Amino acid sequence: MSPARSPEGLLQRGFTLIEIMVVVVIIGLLAAIVAPNLIGNIDKAAVTRTKGDIRSIETALNLYRLDNFRYPTTDQGLQALVTNPGEATARNWKPYLSSVPSDPWSNTYQYLYPGQQREFDVFSYGADGQEGGEDIDADIGNWNLD
Repeated sequence: MSPARSPEGLLQRGFTLIEIMVVVVIIGLLAAIVAPNLIGNIDKAAVTRTKGDIRSIETALNLYRLDNFRYPTTDQGLQALVTNPGEATARNWKPYLSSVPSDPWSNTYQYLYPGQQREFDVFSYGADGQEGGEDIDADIGNWNLD
């Protein structure tokens, strides 16, 4: 008799349904614990990146002002940091950003000069892309970076 058929030498050839179900339940419990923590961190990372982008844009705008004695107009927008808005308005222009970044939610950053909160306002409308909101949907601007 071969060892696979004898009662003393039975070989186990796979997992039982109960063993598979126990593993699935354990994986489900781990996912239920880990997923909310990861999702919260993703949202925090998006807000942190937005604040960093706004600080970088703010620095570029200040350099633009040092070179050209004024900030770009609202109509010229942040694109004036990437392409020359014209010799008449920016005599000492040079590239201040390689490109105008989008916020983590793929929306454009907003720019107002003169600003409503500060001398100029640079801001994102948050995850919902609309003015106002709370938490991840809240507006993030150069006036509330702290």
